[in-house]
Amino acid sequence: MSYLTKLKGSPAPIPPRPPLKEISFITFGAFLAACVIGFLAYSTSYPIIMGSFGASIFVLFVLPESPFAQPRNVVLGHFVTTLVGLIFFQLVSSDWWSMAIALAVAIALMQILRISHPPAGSNPFIVFLLGANWDYLWMPTLIGSVLIVLVALFYNNISEARSYPKYW
Repeated sequence: MSYLTKLKGSPAPIPPRPPLKEISFITFGAFLAACVIGFLAYSTSYPIIMGSFGASIFVLFVLPESPFAQPRNVVLGHFVTTLVGLIFFQLVSSDWWSMAIALAVAIALMQILRISHPPAGSNPFIVFLLGANWDYLWMPTLIGSVLIVLVALFYNNISEARSYPKYW
């Protein structure tokens, strides 16, 4: 198969739309998770929200059976990638090339440690764009990721059709 042929894609059909009941369940779960971190951020004036959490909430509620949605992947994926971003930003350089290396190292570490969580891949970029300091590792990264996992644990198991997590 030639390179250009691969770019056309396969003839696979797009996946079917989930039933409205499932979409409603997912939507309300995502709303609850966003409410928890949003309310705590607003009421405490602490930054408990980071941009990649929106994508994490998507994975936790739309794809709860995915390896990427499991608690260890969410929490440790966010923690490790933010730590890598901070190490490169604070100790190596704040230049573009350091950001690129941080991203590559963060992705490699998630794979090596078996904690891949695609939304966490953006954390080194977030660290560099914000000019974040070491506190960013704890709040919002660790506390926020634990909170959204807790909401997913309680909410996803309300449904008889779901069982979350698959592993720790």
